[in-house]
Amino acid sequence: MTQSRHVPVMLQRCLDMLAPALESPGAVVVDCTLGLGGHSEALLARFPEARLVALDRDKEALRLSGDRLAPFGDRATLVHAVYDELPDVLDRLDLPRVQGVLFDLGVSSMQLDEADRGFAYAQDAPLDMRMDQTTGISAAEVLNTYPAGELVRILRAYGEEKQAKRIVSAVVRERDKEPFSNSARLVELIRDSLPQAAKRTGGNPAKRTFQALRIEVNGELTVLERAIPAAVKSLAVGGRIAVLSYHSLEDRLVKQVFAAGAANTAPPGLPVVPERYQPRLKLLTRGAELPTEEEVAENRRAAPARLRGAQRIREDAE
Repeated sequence: MTQSRHVPVMLQRCLDMLAPALESPGAVVVDCTLGLGGHSEALLARFPEARLVALDRDKEALRLSGDRLAPFGDRATLVHAVYDELPDVLDRLDLPRVQGVLFDLGVSSMQLDEADRGFAYAQDAPLDMRMDQTTGISAAEVLNTYPAGELVRILRAYGEEKQAKRIVSAVVRERDKEPFSNSARLVELIRDSLPQAAKRTGGNPAKRTFQALRIEVNGELTVLERAIPAAVKSLAVGGRIAVLSYHSLEDRLVKQVFAAGAANTAPPGLPVVPERYQPRLKLLTRGAELPTEEEVAENRRAAPARLRGAQRIREDAE
C-alpha cells in the first residue's frame, strides 16, 4: 500500500473540530469509516491518551489499516461492521458513551483504485460495487434484474440523473440481448443514450449512474439514516461528531439530524423552556464547511466534500 494514493480529506479541520472532546485521558473516539486508516492514524497520533474504535464493512480495508495502525497497539480496536451497527459494537466493547465520532462517507480511495471492484467508471471492471464483497447483490445484478421503474427511481433519487428514463430504456433493451457484467459497456451505453447537451456538463456522463448504483448496492442512505442518530446518541455530554459527506443526499440527511438535535422542541408560548425541551446539540459549523482551494488542488477527491460538526450539550430527555 502506498501512502501517496490515500490523502485523508479535510484532515486538519476534522482533528481540530474533535480536539476539545479528545484531549482528556481515556477519551474514546470512533472512526465509523476506517478505509485505509488515514484519519484514524492521525487521531491516534494527535491524541496520545485516546482510544480508537474503527469500523469498516470492507475486510480488505481492515487488513491494510490493521498493518498501518499496528504501532499503536491496543489503543486501536478494529471491527468488521457497517456503521449503523455502532450501538451493537459499543455494547460488545462495554463502552456506553464515547467522546468523539468521525464519518468520512463515500467510497474509499482503495475501492476506487482497485480496478476489479467496479466502482470507477474510468476503467473497465466487473460491475460489483459492494463495499463488503462477502455479502449482498452486485451492481450487475441490480442492472440485470430490477424492473425498469425501479431503476428509474434509483437513478433519479440517488444519482439525481435527469436522463434516467433514457438510460434505463437503453439498459433494459441491451440486457435482454446480453446481461451486463462489466463497467465499460455501461459507460458506453450511457454516453450513447444521452443528448449532446447533457454530455457537455458535469464531467463524465456515467458519474451519476455509478453513484446511484453504488448507493443502492450498499444501502448507503438507509444505513446512514440509522447511523447518524445512533452516533449522536452514543456521545457523552461534551462529545463531538464530525461528518464528511460527498453528495447532497448525504449532506441533507446529516443536516436534518443535526438541526433536529440543535432545535428547541418546546410548544410555543412557554415562558420558561423546561429541560426536556432544550436542544441536545450545538452546531459546530455554519452550514457545511468546504475544503480549501489548496486542498482540492492537492487532492481532487476532496472537491465535493462537505463537513458538518456538532457537540452534545445535554442528555436526551427521559
